[in-house]
Amino acid sequence: MVRYFVDPDEVETWQRALVRFRAQRDEFMLDGRGSPFLRGGSSFTRLKYFEPDPAFRFEAGLRRRSDEKGVMMTTTKGARQLYNDVGHFDLLVGGEAVRLTVYQSAEREDPYLFIPFRDATSGKETYAAGRYLEMRVEHDDNYLVDFNYAYNPYCAYNDGYACPLPPQENWLQVAIRAGERKYHD
Repeated sequence: MVRYFVDPDEVETWQRALVRFRAQRDEFMLDGRGSPFLRGGSSFTRLKYFEPDPAFRFEAGLRRRSDEKGVMMTTTKGARQLYNDVGHFDLLVGGEAVRLTVYQSAEREDPYLFIPFRDATSGKETYAAGRYLEMRVEHDDNYLVDFNYAYNPYCAYNDGYACPLPPQENWLQVAIRAGERKYHD
């Protein structure tokens, strides 16, 4: 279900929260413990983002699988990681129906849903291997799927990392011009 903003104050509050999130992410990348830039010794300037766009923000119900199935995701280093396919979101993006499969790590206790995806911007405007969304698990399975929070995995900045590659079912044909852009041109 598409969530449209009607109250200008609500849009402003959402934009301020998003700008604050992005500033905190830049601050972490600059000098945070565990930053892929510090580990790799490369210099950091700022991350690049699309302009905030409420058209890429959706209220959606998670359609859970009746039986979670294990999925092996290949990483950028060729290793494999085990995830559980817990269900999917059905969204309408730019007038096109989009199904996003949702995962959780099967290798550790994980309070987050994980959505790795590629879209029509991958390799052009965004990191070629894809981007990620994460959301804290909600007990009622109602979520805010906000592509403005889509981010690049650490392997986009430092090839010392092994990052899960989005499974083919999350290769979207639509362009998601929201969230983080390509860091390296």
